[in-house]
Amino acid sequence: MFAYIKGSLEMKFKNYIVIDVGGLGYKIFMAENSINTIGDIGDTVKVFTYYRVREDDVSIYGFKTQEELRMFELLLSVSGVGAKSALVMLSCIEPSEFAIAVISNNVKLLTQVPGIGTKSAQRIILELKDKIKAEQSEEQIEQSQEKTSKINENVQEAISGLMVLGYSKKDIEKAFEHLTVESLSVEDLIKKGLILLSTK
Repeated sequence: MFAYIKGSLEMKFKNYIVIDVGGLGYKIFMAENSINTIGDIGDTVKVFTYYRVREDDVSIYGFKTQEELRMFELLLSVSGVGAKSALVMLSCIEPSEFAIAVISNNVKLLTQVPGIGTKSAQRIILELKDKIKAEQSEEQIEQSQEKTSKINENVQEAISGLMVLGYSKKDIEKAFEHLTVESLSVEDLIKKGLILLSTK
């Protein structure tokens, strides 16, 4: 319903903020670290939003970047993960770290988040890896196999990680054309890739 909300920051609480837009105050739930860094009362702020409707609740969730929003949407798609748990995870893990954890099966990193146990972490990794595979067409998979010998393992892992955050394989490879990929780690590739992709 709302792609983003931009207005005057009127209130800040532990788990939500209020943004005034033309005299209307929007209550927007956010991760605690995002609330702490979004700005001061009276500042003009912009947050990307997720509009959630349930039988007994209508809520707006806000995010400082589109990558955070994508991570939140992905977490909600995992069975057993609710909005509250997803926001806690956003407070503890950057989208780039989350992508790396998924593609590297790093259960330990995810279990450092309060409320996320080993089984939940394993389910998150399993289901999101399956989503990546499901989103790739047979043609993309064939192309990926053909290019495997030409692109090093770090690049392949970084591509998978960025696909977790919703970017297409074509756009990621185009962004990587601007990088000296051979000298970068998986983490650096994902971080630099996010910068290039977010400026498109």
